Amino acid sequence: MIKLETEQQYRDLKDNNRVVFLFSANWCSDCRLLEPIMPEIEADFADYTFVYVDRDQFIDVCIENDVFGIPSFIVFSFGTELGRFVSKEAKTKDEVVSFLQAL
Repeated sequence: MIKLETEQQYRDLKDNNRVVFLFSANWCSDCRLLEPIMPEIEADFADYTFVYVDRDQFIDVCIENDVFGIPSFIVFSFGTELGRFVSKEAKTKDEVVSFLQAL
């Protein structure tokens, strides 16, 4: 998973790729539960680029996307939003996989 470094990088990735943005933060215990399962999910959905978005560093990107709870996922394909799994609730591997399969 790549880590978002700039807002311009966010726009470039969103507009020019099939991308899954994971909105998270280091202090978020529910987000930490996702860490061990994400490499397997990424391997299963290799046609997407997975990007970690630090909620504290990119609060404007969160606001722009109505992300007020973490962990949350938003998926884009070449600028078009395909789906979102946005809430403050913890997410299981099965929930994340089901969300991605439904796109």
